[in-house]
Amino acid sequence: MKRSILTIFLLFFLLAGCKEEAKQADVKRFGSVIGLKSEKLEDYKRLHANAWPEVLKKIKECNIRNYSIYLQKIGDAYYLFSYFEYIGKDFDADMKKMADDPNTQRWWKETDPCQSPLPEAAAKKQMWTDMEEVFHVD
Repeated sequence: MKRSILTIFLLFFLLAGCKEEAKQADVKRFGSVIGLKSEKLEDYKRLHANAWPEVLKKIKECNIRNYSIYLQKIGDAYYLFSYFEYIGKDFDADMKKMADDPNTQRWWKETDPCQSPLPEAAAKKQMWTDMEEVFHVD
């Protein structure tokens, strides 16, 4: 009896571990960078310290998790680094859903004037520049 319980217990943890590995394999990580106008630094921080609940909800609905934005001053310029994990199946459809959301559009009207796209993003009429992942470890 004890042996059967132990076998079931070990099998459960083995299967749970495989399920967790499969979940992690479906995660796509994204990093991006953008400039931040120095005169808008405090505005940008204030906006994100009080992020709108509707916008946060939409981020989750669009399968984005573990979303962070970091600030760094390099020389006289400020830069923002964004990191998030995508757990959905159709990234383009989820990003369109987010872009079509009226609350997100209003949020971007507040945040976009604070930002300075890097030249390669500006040339494509984009805001953030995607970054290449060169290392990752869980």
